[in-house]
Amino acid sequence: MPRPMPIVPLSEMTDHQEADLFALMTSKQELTTRDGKPYFKVAFRDARREVSFPVWADSAWAVDCRDAWTPGTFYKIRATYRETTYGPQLDIRKIREVTEADAADGFDPAMCLARSRFDPSTMYDELVELVRTHVADGSLRGLVESILSTNHDLFLTAPAARHNHHAYVGGLLEHTLNVTRTCVFLAGQYAEYVPEMDPPLDTGLVVAGGALHDIGKLRELDAGPAETRYTAEGELIGHLLLGRDMVREAAAEIGFVGETLLRLEHLILSHQRLPEWGSPKPPMTPEALLVHYADDIDAKYHIMTRILADDTTPGVMTSRKNILHQKVFRGLGVGDWGLGTCCRAIDGAGCGLLG
Repeated sequence: MPRPMPIVPLSEMTDHQEADLFALMTSKQELTTRDGKPYFKVAFRDARREVSFPVWADSAWAVDCRDAWTPGTFYKIRATYRETTYGPQLDIRKIREVTEADAADGFDPAMCLARSRFDPSTMYDELVELVRTHVADGSLRGLVESILSTNHDLFLTAPAARHNHHAYVGGLLEHTLNVTRTCVFLAGQYAEYVPEMDPPLDTGLVVAGGALHDIGKLRELDAGPAETRYTAEGELIGHLLLGRDMVREAAAEIGFVGETLLRLEHLILSHQRLPEWGSPKPPMTPEALLVHYADDIDAKYHIMTRILADDTTPGVMTSRKNILHQKVFRGLGVGDWGLGTCCRAIDGAGCGLLG
């Protein structure tokens, strides 16, 4: 009797290894080559790796791929994993949809969803502690804590975006915590740098803004197994106005009114700075300016690390075909980098998560 094939997470498979694995099909596109040859481009993933590859029209899997394979469905696959010049690929031997019986072999839908490498509960506790420590105004602090507490469960799992940055389970909380940490630093730095400013920099408002700047994404985005989509509110209104609405609703419940609330609303509406980025107004207060740049650096730094990790262009420079529309320098002596393996550890979410 043949020995059973070992079950190995997709993210732990090595070049030329054959194994059984569980994976989520994330996409299926019907395309043609420049020569007019039809094929499907499919993608499968677990929590730490996504593999995208072609299924050619003359493949043994072409008909099944066309008629039966469905994005958003979990599969049990027997395949050989290969590292190629075009990125990681799977040579499929067997494939079927996951069944309830697969739970006995360790299948859990959560194992196939890209997620933050940091513990969500720990991140949430740190975010709340930053607010409690650095927001001296009791009414403002109560407002922020109330909003965070009301949205606790969703905040622990929500992505920060559909693509581009922190686009995975817990990504919104990870991004928000990073921004709030930076706000603590910047507020302290510039309050000390210009102590004579009148009115003085409201350091607590900067920290509150960091904690709430993207809160509207909880209403803007709907995260499913295969992809994150915009809600109707997200499409028609957007997360800045939705976030302002959430702040206003919470403020009305506790009777929080006045200039500080106005400044907090402005901070949320202006944090993307430009109309083409979604902001109806630019930052018009020192506090709003600091929150904008804290948000901007965290998003762009994350994007740059993903470019370094995912770009397959050989040589010391990446391609400019990325969300930043620029090349990124890898370093002298890197040579033919291939898949950028030395940067994968930067983000535990793994290769190809940003879409």
